[in-house]
Amino acid sequence: MSNELQPAEGQTSAIPQEELTRMTDDIVAALKTVYDPEIPADIYELGLIYRIEIEDDRKTTVDMTLTTPNCPAAQELPIMVENAVATVAGVGEVKVNVVWDPPWDQSRMTDEARAVLNMW
Repeated sequence: MSNELQPAEGQTSAIPQEELTRMTDDIVAALKTVYDPEIPADIYELGLIYRIEIEDDRKTTVDMTLTTPNCPAAQELPIMVENAVATVAGVGEVKVNVVWDPPWDQSRMTDEARAVLNMW
């Protein structure tokens, strides 16, 4: 899975590393509370989160994808992600981008998601 946390391009973060680590862990925990309504696994374990970026002003951008462009939850999942990340202490404005490159496939799922979905 290619989840990244990084300061704005070409810069080091003004946020202390300990706080950045805590925020990252809390953001991941918040993302693990968001489930695709049709799949009994959270979106983080499904590998739908591609990138998390926290800028110096604490604006947080999440790049995510969906299992398919025709996903019935396409309208609600990004809003659910935005709301979940916004609950994390220290996070400022939240922006969620739905991206299609690279396309999602089952290889992005964690072992936990594979176990829940019985996909070995």
